Amino acid sequence: MVPLLVAVLADRPTAGVPAALGAMFAGINDRPGGRRSSVSRVGVPALAGATGLLTGSLLTGSLLPAVGPPEAAVFLLPVLLGALGLLAGALSATGPVASACGTQVLVAAVIGAGMPLPESGGERALLFLTGAGWALFLRLVLPSPRRTGGPFRYDGEREAVAGVYAAVAGLLRAAGGPGAPARRAALTAALDQAQDALSGPRLRRYASSAAERRLHTQYAAALPLAEAATALAWAGEPLPGRVAEGPERLAHAVRTGSACGPLPAPVRSGAGLRALDDALLAAAEAFDRRGGQSLRTVRGRPEPVALLRRAFGPAGREYGFRVALCCGVSAAVALALDHEHWYWMPATAVFLVKPDLGPLVSRVLGRAAGTVVGAAVFAGFFAVVAGPLPVVAAVALCGALIPIATRHFAAQTAVVTVLVLCLVVLAGEPQAAWGRVVESLTACAIVLLVGHLPLPGQRGRRVRDAVDTAVAAAHRYLRHVLARPQDGAGRGVLRRDAYRSLAVARAALDLSAAELPPVAGHTAGFEAVTGALERLVDTTTACAVHLHDRAAELPPAHAERLAAQLAELDAAHRASARSGVPV
Repeated sequence: MVPLLVAVLADRPTAGVPAALGAMFAGINDRPGGRRSSVSRVGVPALAGATGLLTGSLLTGSLLPAVGPPEAAVFLLPVLLGALGLLAGALSATGPVASACGTQVLVAAVIGAGMPLPESGGERALLFLTGAGWALFLRLVLPSPRRTGGPFRYDGEREAVAGVYAAVAGLLRAAGGPGAPARRAALTAALDQAQDALSGPRLRRYASSAAERRLHTQYAAALPLAEAATALAWAGEPLPGRVAEGPERLAHAVRTGSACGPLPAPVRSGAGLRALDDALLAAAEAFDRRGGQSLRTVRGRPEPVALLRRAFGPAGREYGFRVALCCGVSAAVALALDHEHWYWMPATAVFLVKPDLGPLVSRVLGRAAGTVVGAAVFAGFFAVVAGPLPVVAAVALCGALIPIATRHFAAQTAVVTVLVLCLVVLAGEPQAAWGRVVESLTACAIVLLVGHLPLPGQRGRRVRDAVDTAVAAAHRYLRHVLARPQDGAGRGVLRRDAYRSLAVARAALDLSAAELPPVAGHTAGFEAVTGALERLVDTTTACAVHLHDRAAELPPAHAERLAAQLAELDAAHRASARSGVPV
């Protein structure tokens, strides 16, 4: 927490508060993965947060004082924050980075409007970017603790690509057993993570250095292996243990940067095993080519019109309304109660209503427990020590704990609570640990109520949109396999899109199913649709491997199974429609 320490040593502790906030949000937004992908994952939300901090500062510094008496300002501020919440919530529905941006711009706007700091709005925004930029700089230049070889700047990418080969080996070992479906899902997740890690910033879509090109080549060589392993798992028969040794050796070679060495002797007793051995041979040849190829691995950039259509579509509007209600109502309640730290309540509500942090009830319970624990730790710490330097040390410790604490929402809340209370002290405000508890619990109650409040239109639009996208991707994949079975490159792109869309749909459905019955009941009918879709995509992959191997028509068993699963998917659609779930 160097920017905060510099501000304290310069006798400007309040200037360090926005910088510490920027670094805190950067730590929350960062996730394991490639360094270059962290530029967008951390940097873009940081820009949004700085904009929000400037907006909130201007609201209370210039706009509201000009409207008249304080009572009018108290009425107008929740309305303005609610309008900003509507826009931020709608945009959050377009993707994970947009979700982080929407949350950060709104929380920063609330803090900028409520936290009394002597710095101007522009200074606060610049200091916020300084803190976030420092955290991002450290993320880019410090080597990974698990570094095993090669340029350290590709540690995250290397681990992600190695994870794909390890996931292929895991699926091959699980074939024919009850753990195969979970291993197939793990393979999809590993492929998604590697694809994102190799994507990097939008400004540079192609690999430039030899080390990076080699990683791209190794990732591309894993795709046929993943296809063959999925087809073998679909067959439902146990495989010889040595078929998994090849992918395991390749995973080790990626991690260490060493040669893959000799691979097991081929087993070519079927289309799936022949495809696996061919893919292993191609991978070994690719590993031997030291230069590698510059392969484009990023997904196509969504069109702005498509993003806006998704943001202001049914799913975006539903989430935007809930964010607006939570933010506006909590701000109005806090201002009406004349809380000194009124901004805590809407800031807490905005974090709680964020859907990708888990089911709503568990979020609320985790927030409540984490806030109580964090406030108790801070109160005990403040009773023992005094002065700004110990507080700065506590902030630095909390910043170091954030990447670990993000694994559980309650732990993250406890760490963030201590950090925020320390920043309040540095900002010159009286410490209010137990006031923080009361206001956070009030925000929890508001979010719990609004989260289960029926709104105009149908609920479950987020799940419906994800399932519709997955169905469309699956049908594109199937049509391509049947029409152009020898087009391996095109099939690979469509297969990745189908499995990635399917994983998003399954995650959205599982999240909805974990909610209370008033929420979960609106998406229960999608379970049968998603299950049928998973089986259809796996069968399509098995058909693709067979057609590519034989260059002939499908065998009757494959064709019958494919027809049965298409009929099953259609029946699930109709059953969901009859049960009142829109599909």
